[in-house]
Amino acid sequence: MNNKNKLYLKESVYFEPLFNNWYAWPYLIPPITSARHTTNTHRRIMSSFVNNYQLHLLAKGQSALTGGEFLNCSEAQIEDIKKLIAKIDNELSDVVSLSKAVKELDELLLSHTSGESVEHLYAQVPEPLKGYVELTMDMYHNAGYRLIEPLLYNSTYYKPHLQSVSFGSLEKVEERPFVLSTPRLPDDNHCQFDIQFANKDLDTLFACRTTPIYGHEIKEILEKYNASGGLDWRALFTETPPHRTSTPPTEGVRLKYTGHAGFLIETPNSAILIDPSIASPTPDTRDKMVSFAELPEKIDYICLTHNHQDHISLETLLQLRHKTDLVLAPKNNGGSLADPSVKLLLSQLGFKIMEVEDMELLPFADGSIRAIPFLGEHGDLNIRSKTAWLIESAGQKMFFGADSSNLDPAMYKHIQNTVGDVDLLAIGMECIGAPYTWLYGALYTQTVSRKVKESRRLNGADFEQAVHMIETFSPKQVYIYALGIEPWYKYFMGLDYDDDAEQIIQSDKLIKSCDSKDIPCQRLVERNVITLPTN
Repeated sequence: MNNKNKLYLKESVYFEPLFNNWYAWPYLIPPITSARHTTNTHRRIMSSFVNNYQLHLLAKGQSALTGGEFLNCSEAQIEDIKKLIAKIDNELSDVVSLSKAVKELDELLLSHTSGESVEHLYAQVPEPLKGYVELTMDMYHNAGYRLIEPLLYNSTYYKPHLQSVSFGSLEKVEERPFVLSTPRLPDDNHCQFDIQFANKDLDTLFACRTTPIYGHEIKEILEKYNASGGLDWRALFTETPPHRTSTPPTEGVRLKYTGHAGFLIETPNSAILIDPSIASPTPDTRDKMVSFAELPEKIDYICLTHNHQDHISLETLLQLRHKTDLVLAPKNNGGSLADPSVKLLLSQLGFKIMEVEDMELLPFADGSIRAIPFLGEHGDLNIRSKTAWLIESAGQKMFFGADSSNLDPAMYKHIQNTVGDVDLLAIGMECIGAPYTWLYGALYTQTVSRKVKESRRLNGADFEQAVHMIETFSPKQVYIYALGIEPWYKYFMGLDYDDDAEQIIQSDKLIKSCDSKDIPCQRLVERNVITLPTN
């Protein structure tokens, strides 16, 4: 490879944002949630590996345990894991103290049972949280608190210096380890750089997916940062253009299923992405999936449905930042521990972002975008940062429900009274989700019983709930998606379906039901392009 030639970032190259060597998902950005996960998830799993690595090595080889809390490292990496534990205990002692302060504050407020004023309790707020919380009482006289998130982002508890990036190639590895249970240690198959997520040098590198730059320019960028790992950066780049590039539609509306919960909605003048999670292809998979190179040169809007790692993929969003005008995100509760602000989170990372209210209508050049209320899939937690999206363009109404669960059909009847029938309905049917503690357990300071865990799950719609939606909105076509079926998403979904899985059974029932009513219905798995005429 000649540094004087222009180079593309290879399609087979994958990128991972890291926080303290762990894969960065949305809850590792806000200071409080990152503190809780660092101490109660990362440290706990690493300690388990050090104390009983044989069990982890055994679990590593069992695909059914991919999403479990088993660290996917080798015996030779035990000392590296010990160093990460020591870093948390010594260098990040303020993070440990902040996490402990959440527990102490919970205990303080749980002991306040009189229903009387909490004003006198401010003096007893644990020191790390003083000035960062507002104490409250709910309508049932239970004490609680609100985090003042902007102050926390401006404090020493927000630690962008712990951010770094990792590059690997699917030409070098067979499978990426599950993202929630395994730190990313430097090795011969990866190169890591101490580049913070907001750094615009990342935009320059990711633009190379479609617009090549000279090798010496890449070299100048990367040499500015501390590097680790044995993979030479030159192995990430090629003089060969991508296999496919973007070709905008000439008329009407074109939908591309981009994988998992992602859709690209294009007209001749606009491009909207919903929940993008773009995986890196191999020669064997590149004709089955949509790559970064196939996305438009400019994305007008990215619409995010909710704050789970398979819907707000920092890995993908950071690679799209350079070409995105505006991110639309659901409004949050304002200071809830379990519901951090998506707007504040992504603002720290250099995105232009706007919060939207339920049923808010946003006109754009070719139509409108409306936020639709979203029930379920969050274990009954009071989380407001979730919305479905109704896109109207060229006379077509397209409803993208992701993991919406139709817990109260009356709500959709009220919505239909406002928006009318739709032409296309896309609904997720992950009807048997994990216990809600799979994602939120680290935030709890009290033990959650097994009975509660099993009852409160991260469920999407089942057959009956999806049928009610179809009856309400009378769509002309239906798509089932967001099931995590595609094998190239296993590294963040942790799922391994078989034909007897309840999600497959329930979605098969919906396909048969729609077929009996002459409504086209399809379960989306791989590349799919849908062309809608102008109404």
